[in-house]
Amino acid sequence: MSNLKDGKPDRRLPGRPTPGSGPPSPPRFRLSWGTLAIIMGVVILFDAYFYRGMVQGTGPEIGLVYSSSGPLSFLSQVDDGHIKTALLSSSNVSGDFRVPLRYKGKTYVRYSVTILPQQVNQVTKHLQAHRVRLSNQSSSVPAWLSILGLFSYALPFLILIGLFYFGTRMARQQTQGVFGFGQGRGKLYTEERPQTTFADVAGVDTAKAELTEIVDFLREPAKYHRLGARIPKGALLVGPPGTGKTLLARAIAGEANVPFLAISATEFVELFVGVGASRVRDLFTRAKAVAPSIIFVDEIDAIGGARGGRNPISGGGNDEREQTLNQMLVSMDGFEPNEAVIVLAATNRPDVLDPALLRPGRFDREVVVDPPDRRGREAILKIHTRNMPLASDVDLTNMARATPGMSGADLANLANEAALTAARRNRSQVTEADFLYALDRVTLGLEGSPLMNEEERRTVAYHESGHALVAFMLPNVDPVNRITITPRGRSLGVTQFLPVDDRRNYRRDYLLNRMAVGMGGRAAEEIVFEDITSGAQNDLQMVTSVARTMVTQLGMADELGPTYLGGAGDDALSGRRYNPFEPKEYSDETATRIDEAVSRLVNEAHDRAVQVLRGHGEALEAVADALLHEESLDRQEFAAIVNAHLPAGEKPLPVPTGDPTPIGEEPQAVKAPG
Repeated sequence: MSNLKDGKPDRRLPGRPTPGSGPPSPPRFRLSWGTLAIIMGVVILFDAYFYRGMVQGTGPEIGLVYSSSGPLSFLSQVDDGHIKTALLSSSNVSGDFRVPLRYKGKTYVRYSVTILPQQVNQVTKHLQAHRVRLSNQSSSVPAWLSILGLFSYALPFLILIGLFYFGTRMARQQTQGVFGFGQGRGKLYTEERPQTTFADVAGVDTAKAELTEIVDFLREPAKYHRLGARIPKGALLVGPPGTGKTLLARAIAGEANVPFLAISATEFVELFVGVGASRVRDLFTRAKAVAPSIIFVDEIDAIGGARGGRNPISGGGNDEREQTLNQMLVSMDGFEPNEAVIVLAATNRPDVLDPALLRPGRFDREVVVDPPDRRGREAILKIHTRNMPLASDVDLTNMARATPGMSGADLANLANEAALTAARRNRSQVTEADFLYALDRVTLGLEGSPLMNEEERRTVAYHESGHALVAFMLPNVDPVNRITITPRGRSLGVTQFLPVDDRRNYRRDYLLNRMAVGMGGRAAEEIVFEDITSGAQNDLQMVTSVARTMVTQLGMADELGPTYLGGAGDDALSGRRYNPFEPKEYSDETATRIDEAVSRLVNEAHDRAVQVLRGHGEALEAVADALLHEESLDRQEFAAIVNAHLPAGEKPLPVPTGDPTPIGEEPQAVKAPG
């Protein structure tokens, strides 16, 4: 028997049923709740109008009196030949006029009159004498109208019964049975679904190489069992948001060609105690039934947080999350070595996970998914632009060089923004200008209206000139790429730095000069205007955060020496924020020394920026005047202006070319007011 499927080897294991095989089931006709409501409304209106109209007649009706004189005399109307039909009962006569009756400006086509029971025979003879068509209550209504009348009374009960039936049916479907809250809600993907493979994933070559072993085990488990090897039961994908952890899990399922059960950890947690644990048991039961298979739990930190109540905001004791985590641990321990069920989980907060979850035998393999490097970014851009008509001037290598620090999700958004920009401009191809505009929009924000206040424009021009000039004159600093005083996003002006390559290690002089660049705008305001503005708020926040990181986590303060005192400050390099519930790892006296060291570093950075700007005042004025006139300067224009106004004896500095070097850093935008 051939093992080919569409000309390619069929990698499915023998003996496994093919998902979706067998005769196709006929489509099921289902009525939505809106359609049912419309049908019921039409039936009710039809019944009310048709039945009552046929039985009781239609048109304006007037009440007559049983007398022989007067405009509303019933007997007079009969004598004058104005009565056409009469429906008699023991106490009432009603019917239609032959000629409509006009009374007080209104026209009536029907009448009714109250009579006594002993007057029925007399009225009947009088009507017959004047040839009025007579009928009685039972003979005037056809049998089918009587049945319809009975149906009108039974209709509300039928509607209630129908609503109850469809409501209970929908509840059974949603809960998968009576009180089925504990049923697993993982979505099952099989090989019949559209596949994602490693060819669709780029920029994470190290992670792909580590996960290849899992794919090979799922393809040929017998090869490992024969040698007594045991594949890891769980693999934890760790990395910042947007780096492709979920995409990697889907690629593993596509490469291994096995069922893939995906669920978010938040779906385990419910109001009722024990529901989460029940869903975990059901999920693992389903995975074992279709083994070999993969379970993927996204954002596992939602249920996998450390137990014991170390964090006051996470709660302690035997709560629902802890029960769910305990069931997860027990279910992973319950796997037999030959069951071929692998659990993948993703998180961007591995530091909060319970240690029992990470021990060998559970999630005993940690796969780090870092942001891509320059070559990885280029490969990711090629994947996201393979279906785009690119112009000949688009160089993805340069775009990858201009986007250090971006994740795969950021690059996908960049490519999409470039395509949207090209569509708005009615282009047939995506050009390099579209990519550059999209890059500015993603990193700096949407370009706003120019500043109209001349004093504000002048302040922002000197502020941004101070940032750029300090960065140009200090060594080992990311080169300036562009300066603008046009508002971008929430900023009134931006100085953009473009590092030549990724940076993963930070030298002390780089961090000190980076702080000086951040204080350049504040220093320029002090020198030129002899006053300060609120425009340095973001700068002060960045500089203070870098200084605290240097003191508490990097051991770069002379007052404290090479000591790690993390936990009480922000990590400006990794983006970790201060946690007020985390206990301090040092005394109050040490905290005072930390504050003194941070203050010293910030003041030294400010003094360094002031020194650079005072020594190059002519260049500062020239750059600010150019910004006021042009509103934007690129790196060549900026470097030419500075080199033309250097003090006597100073050599012109070279313009950065952007060629990659071993050291680089993610782009930093130092923002002006707002």
